[in-house]
Amino acid sequence: MPELPEVETICRGIRPHILNRTILKIHHSGKRLRKDVPLEKLRTLLIGHRIVDVQRRAKFLLIHIENGTLMVIHLGMTGNLGLFTPETTPHKHCHLQFLLNDGMELRYTDVRRFGFIEILDRRKATNIENTLLKTTGPEPFSDIFNAAYLFKAAKGKSQPVKSFIMTNQIVAGVGNIYANESLFVAGINPKTPVGKISKGSWETLISNIRKVLSHAIECGGSTISDYVNASQETGYFQINFKVYGKDGDTCALCKSIIQKTVIGGRATFFCDKCQK
Repeated sequence: MPELPEVETICRGIRPHILNRTILKIHHSGKRLRKDVPLEKLRTLLIGHRIVDVQRRAKFLLIHIENGTLMVIHLGMTGNLGLFTPETTPHKHCHLQFLLNDGMELRYTDVRRFGFIEILDRRKATNIENTLLKTTGPEPFSDIFNAAYLFKAAKGKSQPVKSFIMTNQIVAGVGNIYANESLFVAGINPKTPVGKISKGSWETLISNIRKVLSHAIECGGSTISDYVNASQETGYFQINFKVYGKDGDTCALCKSIIQKTVIGGRATFFCDKCQK
C-alpha cells in the first residue's frame, strides 16, 4: 500500500496545482469505499469554496478549505489522486472527480476501494489530533521523534524493533518497506528487543529512518503494485532497495546472503552479518 513517501509525493505533486483553486462540481461513481462517501457533506461544504492548503499527516492527505472545512483522504491500498482535463476519460476505478475553476479535475482512483474520505467542519477540523489522529504518533521528521522519546517508550519491552517502529502510535507512517531499509542502513537486526537498544543506537536509527524516507520522497516513492504518483508517473526508489524483497541475493556490503523471516506478520529482510 502507499506508505509515507508515496503519500508525501502525491501531496507535493497536487499541491501547486490545486492551491487557491475553487471547487465547482463533484461527481461520485456511486460505489462505496472502505466507508460510505459523504457526498452531500462534500457538496455542501466544498462547492464554491477555495482550497487554501494541502498537507500530509501520517498516511493521510489533508485538504484545507477557506471556510475551515477539512477533507481527509486515506489512500488505502491502491488509492491515488491525480489531475486531468475533463475531456480525459476517467479510469474505470475513478470514484470521485472534483472540477476546479481552472478547468482541471482532481480525481480519486482506487481499484480495491480500501481508502476513505472524511469531511470535517471547522469545529471538528481543529480537534483532529484528539479524534481521528488521537492514536497517531509523532512524524518521523519532527523534533518530538528523538532518542530520548524512543528509549523511554521502549523501556522494559521485548517487542522486536521492526514491529516497534512500524507501530503507528510510536511513529507515524514508517511502513514495512522503509522499516526494513532503515534497519539495514542503521546496522540493527530487526529481531532485536527494543528494551535492549541504547540511546546511541536509537539516534543512529532515527537518522537513517529520516535519510531513507527523504531519499524515497526525492525518488517519488516506491512503485509497489498499483502505486502511481499525482502525475501518473511511477516512482523509482525500488531500484535503491538494499534488502527489501532481496532474500537469497548477496548483501551489497558484505556479500553474505540476505535472509527473510516474518516479524509481526510482515515479511522481513535483513543481513545477519551487517545487522547485529
